[in-house]
Amino acid sequence: MSGTDRLKGRAQARIPDRTQKSAIRAENERVILKAAEEVFAQSGFRGATTGMIADRAGIPKANLHYYFPTKEVLYRRVVEHIFNIWLEAANSFDESDDPVEALTSYIAKKMDISRAHPMGSKVWANEILHKAPVIQDYLETTLREWTASRVAVIERWIASGRIAPIDPQYLLYMIWATTQHYADFNHQIDTLNGGRPLSDAQFEEAKRTVTGIILAGIGAVPPAGLAAAGPPRDAAARNGAAR
Repeated sequence: MSGTDRLKGRAQARIPDRTQKSAIRAENERVILKAAEEVFAQSGFRGATTGMIADRAGIPKANLHYYFPTKEVLYRRVVEHIFNIWLEAANSFDESDDPVEALTSYIAKKMDISRAHPMGSKVWANEILHKAPVIQDYLETTLREWTASRVAVIERWIASGRIAPIDPQYLLYMIWATTQHYADFNHQIDTLNGGRPLSDAQFEEAKRTVTGIILAGIGAVPPAGLAAAGPPRDAAARNGAAR
């Protein structure tokens, strides 16, 4: 075997090592971030410590600091994580120019995120309630720029007569408040549901209800040939019977 062949063999042998290390790092960060979401949601930024987070993650504190050198770095990563998930949900604004389709997808995804990531949403809510002492710069840059881009799409829908002439920002606030309620106040919802989380069927009904009310409220005009969004079919039948 030539020297060149031996070098190639060594390089190829190192590839699985790098891949394995990358996978281990990704998994360790996932575990730490999940634990951090829970601790920050329960104790806030000031009350949480990296020791508490390491204990929740089941790792030595030194290992946590290997990945996240300070509590603030870890906190910002948690906040950015939930925000980026929310941003991806709003890709529907770019994937469809139909407001009914885009908003239906956005609302459904935001509610699914609230169900899957309640702790991340609570961390964000706690930060905002305290006037964003750690991420104010994030609000003034990333959030402001992203909101402006969504407002531009909504204004285009208004200009083309697809929805009523409402203030786009107020529409976004309404969607955020309603969908994130299912994360930030999930204990209240569970309590009013007999002490149990909403079932899959109940959650789907909640999504249909929220979507129908918001679309009806902004006078969303569906594409030609499609029925306008409205209440769930069984609710519509009940209303018809009552008349």
